[in-house]
Amino acid sequence: MNVDIQRQMETGQQPEDPDICRWASAAFLGDNQDTEMTVRIVDEAESAQLNQTYRHKPGPTNVLSFPFENPPGVSLPLLGDVVICAPVVAREAGQQQKPPQAHWAHMVVHGTLHLQGYDHIAEKDAEQMEHLEVDILRQLGFSNPYEPIETNERRSIE
Repeated sequence: MNVDIQRQMETGQQPEDPDICRWASAAFLGDNQDTEMTVRIVDEAESAQLNQTYRHKPGPTNVLSFPFENPPGVSLPLLGDVVICAPVVAREAGQQQKPPQAHWAHMVVHGTLHLQGYDHIAEKDAEQMEHLEVDILRQLGFSNPYEPIETNERRSIE
């Protein structure tokens, strides 16, 4: 798995490139190791613009995924793009009382699974995707991101 990391902004809480690559590779369930994807780290303005344009929802969001669709008759090993909003991820980590690294790993894994066709719209699909996320994150040394720390409320990812 080849991961191109683009940083529109730099903050002290962003993970290092090798960590992002390791997390994305762990979430890649395909066989072709030549597969490529992009992880782009953005500010709230770019996230809000992309969220409005492609999801028709106002404001920034933590992670967006844009799967690559091969044109007819063309086969390229491109998975797509994951766009992560650094300020939103930092804010959520604090609100959810999670280590920032753990939340970043979750966003990379979550976005990479979306690129492979997993989603959480239907309850059955959400359970399958959540189970994969928890398993991948556990293998990476992180705890279950859906287990509440102080309440019984289930956290959500947009």
